[in-house]
Amino acid sequence: MPTTVTSKGQVTIPKHIRSSTKIQPGCKVFFEVNHDGDPVLRKCGPIEESRPDRFDEVAGTADIKWRTDELMALLRGED
Repeated sequence: MPTTVTSKGQVTIPKHIRSSTKIQPGCKVFFEVNHDGDPVLRKCGPIEESRPDRFDEVAGTADIKWRTDELMALLRGED
């Protein structure tokens, strides 16, 4: 399956190749040239597991019933 090199030197790795090699966004890849002069793409090391964002874990869990104006009045010391 042919692909085109962009003016920035970028190419899209076809989906079936990404799937079979388990290349995912954030994976590091290595390009080299074999003895015949053909380019070879290799995946570097194991996929690094990204830690969940600490804010995503707690989003929507607060049980505060105040509205914004009430909270701002409380913080400003207004009665």
